[in-house]
Amino acid sequence: MTSVSSSILTALGAGSGIDTSSLVSSLVSAAREPKQNAITSRQSLNSARISALASASSSLDTFADALNSLLAGTGYSGTPASNDTSIVAVSALPGGTPTGLPAQIEVQQLASARTLVSAVNANQDASQGAAATVGVGELSLKVGSGNAVSIKIDATNNSYTGLAAAINNAGAGVTATVVTDSQGTRLMLKGPTGAANDFSLTTVSSTTDATTGADLSRFAWSSAGPVSGSTMSSAGQPKDAIILLDGVEQHYAANTIDTAIPNLRIDLNKAAPGTSVTLATTEPTTSMRDLMVEFVDAYNTLMKALNTATATGTDASTAGVLNGEASIRDMKRQLSQMVSAQLTATGPYKTLNDLGVSTNRDGTLSLDTAALDKVMAADPKAITQMLNPSVKTATNIGLAGLMDKVRDNSQKDGGPLAASQARYKALASNLSDQLDKLDTQMADYQTQLTKVYSVMENRLSAFKATQSYLTQQVAMWTKSND
Repeated sequence: MTSVSSSILTALGAGSGIDTSSLVSSLVSAAREPKQNAITSRQSLNSARISALASASSSLDTFADALNSLLAGTGYSGTPASNDTSIVAVSALPGGTPTGLPAQIEVQQLASARTLVSAVNANQDASQGAAATVGVGELSLKVGSGNAVSIKIDATNNSYTGLAAAINNAGAGVTATVVTDSQGTRLMLKGPTGAANDFSLTTVSSTTDATTGADLSRFAWSSAGPVSGSTMSSAGQPKDAIILLDGVEQHYAANTIDTAIPNLRIDLNKAAPGTSVTLATTEPTTSMRDLMVEFVDAYNTLMKALNTATATGTDASTAGVLNGEASIRDMKRQLSQMVSAQLTATGPYKTLNDLGVSTNRDGTLSLDTAALDKVMAADPKAITQMLNPSVKTATNIGLAGLMDKVRDNSQKDGGPLAASQARYKALASNLSDQLDKLDTQMADYQTQLTKVYSVMENRLSAFKATQSYLTQQVAMWTKSND
């Protein structure tokens, strides 16, 4: 690019005319560059801060989400167990932690249901099977002390299939099945388990089919015993399950028990009088130890990144991009308070400090694994419930809940992080406006300079024309005098 001085010297010394375009361009660039560099430098720093804040917030999200996902797995909670699942199986119920374990249980008797089966249909063509008629009329079905329901059979459902469907659709708790095998077709009925859940099927009305002899009263049954004219026979008696739980006899109508031990489901699989089964809770001691090691490592990775971003440095070139940023200082402060924050209001251990976690001078954490192993051995259940409670409450939030609390406080609307992000976003818009304004100012300046130098060039051209004329006249005068 031609300099200002060279343009002037060329114009005055060589008489070749002024390069006003280059001259104006040089002057405009000289005026623009320092202002533009100052703005773009601020833009670069502002963009870096916006990116760094987003990265810090995203890292906090990743940490909290990963911890929640990890602790949601079955390997990080106390698991109820039975030492003989062929007799008794157990599982945790939602809403709390099983209490009263370990316990001894003996299954003396399984719960059973009344099971009825009709005689084989021998009066009709066996090829008809489930479609064979049963007779028309009405039966009344009653289970235990419940209300009786009506079972009506007419021309539209006069078959074994129709009768079974009518009983099932009554919703009384009795299941009807049509069995067709090499012996013929039969109706099988099964009621709910439990001694109090016997059922009866009484005849309200019945009309015997003159052709097939089908008579609905054949399916009647009384809980007191067989009914005259009925072909139904009992294949199973309704009984309660009987267990001894820690020596106390208990009776239940079903083989699935939810109330014997709080928050524990007990499934009775086999009667085994005289055999005691142990129910206990298996604590995830190894998983919890690994969890603490991984938590400290992940925490330190996040804290080191924040330390780098906020480093003071010896000068601007070595300082962190978020040096002096209040929102990140607040985030680090909240993270540092996690080790002393109370995770539970009960039990011998309440904070991470109690598990051997301590804070270093740079804000990172250290884990004393020997201390952790000692408390794990002393009370593994308490550690599990402290770090990953079965039911979270305001005073028993667990490790994931504490991490969520830090995240929510850091990212809340109107908080320091949100305020900083809004401020840098506004600055980015302002700097962009400043560049647009500078472009307008420089365009106006260029137009002004172009006009000035255009006038100057015209005047200089006139001066040169006069000079040329005078030079010619002097030459002529000199020649004539010779």
